[in-house]
Amino acid sequence: MNKDAIALAERALEHFVNKTTDQAEATMEISLSAYRDEERYAREIERVFKHLPLALALSLELSEAGSYKAMTVMGVPVLIVRGEDLKIRAMLNVCRHRGAKLCADGAGKKRVFACPYHAWTYDHKGSLKGRYGGDTFGEIANDQYGLTVLHCEERSGIIWASLTPGDFFDVDAWLGDFGEELNTLDLKNWHLFEQRDLPGPGWKVTMDGYLEAYHHQLVHKDTVGKYTVGNLLVLDTYGPHQRLTFGRQSLGDLLNQPRDQWDPMEHIRLIHSGFPNLSISGILGDHCLVSQIFPGATPTTTITRQTILVAKEPKTESEIAASDNFSALTLKAVQEEDYGIGFGIQGCMDSDANDHFIFGRNEPAVQNYHRWIARFMNLDDNAWCF
Repeated sequence: MNKDAIALAERALEHFVNKTTDQAEATMEISLSAYRDEERYAREIERVFKHLPLALALSLELSEAGSYKAMTVMGVPVLIVRGEDLKIRAMLNVCRHRGAKLCADGAGKKRVFACPYHAWTYDHKGSLKGRYGGDTFGEIANDQYGLTVLHCEERSGIIWASLTPGDFFDVDAWLGDFGEELNTLDLKNWHLFEQRDLPGPGWKVTMDGYLEAYHHQLVHKDTVGKYTVGNLLVLDTYGPHQRLTFGRQSLGDLLNQPRDQWDPMEHIRLIHSGFPNLSISGILGDHCLVSQIFPGATPTTTITRQTILVAKEPKTESEIAASDNFSALTLKAVQEEDYGIGFGIQGCMDSDANDHFIFGRNEPAVQNYHRWIARFMNLDDNAWCF
């Protein structure tokens, strides 16, 4: 048995018996300007999202040599490629001739990337390999016109990248002990069942909802709330990253079982939250929900890439039905319930009902998240690379 999982179950069970939860030292107030001020929003997006390592893709999305994923992230066109050497590389998805977008957003497999404007071609490393009409174009140094590189690293089944050319980060230093936590999920060996993009409310309104169980019994009473003990949280922090442990409704059953017979993962639910925009949640059985929250052009909008993973590819009718049901459950819980509330919060901000929000002691993960935003905003410009 996993000793760590047993320890988490013990901590959760103690809260269940005592009707308690992990708590912050005090309540915390945050001004509404943190949610709606456009100048502040632009500064935070630039510093937090465009200079820190972001989880842009899962390794299993690019499992073969020549596979690629093109995506536009907060206005930045990104091309991620797994080369013939099986190494992952990230580049700006922009031709170096006249700046055309090299390939449309999406995923697939290509031997070379050809610009749709003038057919300049690039290999998996981003090197310029050919130019249509090169004899008439004139002499240039091909090695000076490769695609613009973005630093990226592959760890724990996740592809991390910076959106700013020239930035460098040490992914192991960035993740710290959280990297070992992510390794336990074995993400690269899951099966990708479904993926979709969901419009959501503003970045912070959206992320706040991923970081507490205080709302589960009310907002999710007909979906995930049926399986989760409300207002019970066991929190472990790894710098800006966090592991949240919720109790399942069956948690109390452990009171009547000898500890050496416990199957703790049947009674707790883990959420791994990677700063600033990643949430990995194991909810039911052999299914997992990965959410990547990307801020939109304004403080009031986001896009969430929601990925449904299954431990193994469902093939039988009952397996496919189980995966369809899990996908529908998570879609309803997030799109209708969480984001429904979130859009309402966003719409009420200009009512002057509040000039600040208050986070309770029972919302320590939300507090931790906002404190780390403030810490990164206070760093000197030369302290960004990890």
